[in-house]
Amino acid sequence: MMTKLRHGWQSMQSSFWFVPILMVVDTVVLAILLITLETSLDLQLAGRWPLLFDAGAAGARGLLTTVASSMITVAGLVFSITLVALSLTSSQYTSRVIRNFMRDRVNQLVLGIFLSIFAYCLVVLRTIRGGDEGVFIPTLAVLVGLMLAFVGIAVLIHFIHHIATSIQASSIVATAAQETLAAVDHLFSEPLEGDDDNSADDTQTSALTRQPWLAVAAGKTGYVESIDAEALLDIARTLGNLLRMEQGVGDFVVAGTPLVSLLDPGDLDEATTASLNAAYVISRYRTVDQDVAFGIRQIVDVAIKALSPGINDTTTAVMCVDYLAAILTRLATRQVGTQHAFQQSEQRVFARGPSFEALLNEAFDQIRQNAEGNVALLLRLLGALHTIAGVTTSPPRRRMLRQKVDEVAEAAERSIASPHDLERLANRLARVREAFGAGPVSFVRTNQD
Repeated sequence: MMTKLRHGWQSMQSSFWFVPILMVVDTVVLAILLITLETSLDLQLAGRWPLLFDAGAAGARGLLTTVASSMITVAGLVFSITLVALSLTSSQYTSRVIRNFMRDRVNQLVLGIFLSIFAYCLVVLRTIRGGDEGVFIPTLAVLVGLMLAFVGIAVLIHFIHHIATSIQASSIVATAAQETLAAVDHLFSEPLEGDDDNSADDTQTSALTRQPWLAVAAGKTGYVESIDAEALLDIARTLGNLLRMEQGVGDFVVAGTPLVSLLDPGDLDEATTASLNAAYVISRYRTVDQDVAFGIRQIVDVAIKALSPGINDTTTAVMCVDYLAAILTRLATRQVGTQHAFQQSEQRVFARGPSFEALLNEAFDQIRQNAEGNVALLLRLLGALHTIAGVTTSPPRRRMLRQKVDEVAEAAERSIASPHDLERLANRLARVREAFGAGPVSFVRTNQD
């Protein structure tokens, strides 16, 4: 239940309607309170400060009508600008970063402010009376409406600056990287102990994994957005059974295919199946909250789009490699991947999580494949791997990084024709391999004629 509530709350926060609706309700309540205050206390503000408050019923109506019509017009303009920015971002970079724009609190607040001022003016306008109707002018509420109009002007100026900044490549990549780093700190907070993430299994664990398991079918098709690990552990403890996750966060699940498995088939019934499915949030898209690989995927997609012949933006691709290096540097010192879940030293759940090797491949493989012939990017890839290797002493991880260095070297030798460029790459590669304890390198191009 908590997982479903958390997912619903995050979905509302990522929408364009939730924050604006809350703000509209707040300003309607504010208008009612100000009108009630003036009617109950009889403040006589127009008599005390006539230049500020004594505008008459017609003047108050004219002011609020102007403010209301202006605000709803600007709200439509803001919405149009936001849609244009989303379209440009999707075509120029990748559609996977659109959700980051929708979650941008500034965009939600700006839209909410203009709609709120419009709703506020409507409520106050409804109460203004003059002539035969009996004179009533909520002067305090009218003054607040005027002040809100100036607030709207300031917000519009800030919004134009914000949207111009947020569609820049550096801002998009940095936002995705910051969100991914926050997920890394949340999911992989434990420092690396020993040589690697996955220590050798004991004899009992190895024997259990070879036994036949009964699969529990998924009830929905989509991506695994999040998993309530505590709920799975509680179910396993209640049943006195062992569970094995067949699908992890970020995996695509087809309804009717295995989601989890039970070691003891006697515990499987409709209630257990429903409980196990309820521990999974399966959606139409992936999110970064529990899926670090998706955060890396967003940055990789931006880099690949930048390297496409139609765009050919090497600087953006280099920037992506820099931020990927920052993420992998953080991961290199952390315990990555969850193979088992224990309850008071008694194993209950075989969990399915990412590994450092998988995240490393996700970050650099496709960029390297699309960077052939691009000297600047190949040099930056070597520099990124050098940086990551400098923060870890784990032999398995250093072997993985050295393998990536060799792959970059092979791509450079195959795709770079200029002897001068090859020499630059060879010099850089020599320094990187020296950090790994390997010998010097030289590129030798055979004559194919």
